[in-house]
Amino acid sequence: MIKVGIVDDHAIVRTALLTFLSEQIGIKVVGQASSGREAIDLVRNVAMDVLLMDLSMPGQSGIDALTMIRAKAPDVGILILSAYPEEQYATSLIRKGASGYLNKECQPDEILNAIRTVALGKRYISPAVADLLARQLNRGLEAPPHEQLSDREFQVFLKLARGATASDIARDLSLSVKTVSTYRTRLLEKLALESNSDLTYYALKNSLID
Repeated sequence: MIKVGIVDDHAIVRTALLTFLSEQIGIKVVGQASSGREAIDLVRNVAMDVLLMDLSMPGQSGIDALTMIRAKAPDVGILILSAYPEEQYATSLIRKGASGYLNKECQPDEILNAIRTVALGKRYISPAVADLLARQLNRGLEAPPHEQLSDREFQVFLKLARGATASDIARDLSLSVKTVSTYRTRLLEKLALESNSDLTYYALKNSLID
């Protein structure tokens, strides 16, 4: 029996996934969450094989939670199910520890195939992501600047881009305000930007935030 957790901030999406997966042989939904923070608690408290998680959620997003979930539960497969096109996030998140990436426009059978693949301890590379990886290799593209950030830098970057203060970020990530300020300075240097508004514009332009 494959035990699955569902994370999405829309109740109707969670209900639809729960109904669909409950009808499948060999799959059992063992828990649900509506944010990245709840997803971390879910993984900590409930044994599961695969976490099916959205990206864009209020508070702590799936992007923010991914690294922490991977650290706390290295054996759990993390399958991202997002409305964002593969081009925006797939390769970056797979490098950061996701076991697979699916667009919400995919067919239900592909979700099943991905869950069963990830439950075996493998990565699920959809045809769309495989094509993206191939095109990147063929063109010899360098990763965009934000993909070269460390996991913690990326977390701080997204929070700054969404307008969070240094104090807010320090509290959310259990850091000192001074450390957050150091990260901000480093981010501006690495991304060749000058202000928080530049960070927000960069994130919006690259579809990293809504």
